[in-house]
Amino acid sequence: MTSETRQASVTDAEELSDEALLAAHVAGDPAAFGQLVRRHQDRLWAVALRTIRHGEDAADALQDAYISAYRRAGSFRGDSKVTTWLHRIVVNACLDRIRHNKVRKADALPDDHDRMADLASRATSQPDLVAQGAVRADIASALNELNPDQRAALILVDMEGYSVEEAATMLGCATGTIKSRCFRGRAKLVPLLEHLREPS
Repeated sequence: MTSETRQASVTDAEELSDEALLAAHVAGDPAAFGQLVRRHQDRLWAVALRTIRHGEDAADALQDAYISAYRRAGSFRGDSKVTTWLHRIVVNACLDRIRHNKVRKADALPDDHDRMADLASRATSQPDLVAQGAVRADIASALNELNPDQRAALILVDMEGYSVEEAATMLGCATGTIKSRCFRGRAKLVPLLEHLREPS
């Protein structure tokens, strides 16, 4: 394959819909699945990271999800968007990993004392970033208090902006179940995040 032909095939793949890329993958196109993943990897990574909150576990879950989607592409029936199907696989891979990793090891502090001093000096010189980081840490900690099903529902609906119907499709349950999980999850988060509310 010449460089012009290779460039033309890449351009063609970029113009294909998600459904066409998945169909091309099932038909044996070796580049189609990679193009599909590249197109959506940022959002899929964000969902994995928000669901698990631990970088290595999120990366492992995302890798498991990609392998699962690669192997199960032929079973995609077209009842939903390809992105909905991919998100469902990612969320399910994350929930499986959470269930199997009930006990979490604490991250060790870096051994590099110079690096620690550098991080500390940056933190003190950028108070807004520190405050934002503290708020994010508080929210992440509060989310970890929820059961995995409630956390997944809240992340998809409240953080990723999916509709209740889309989240129900991704998680393979009824819309009423998603509404219930969101309601109960929010109720649990209120006392945990009360300190973040601005005084009236």
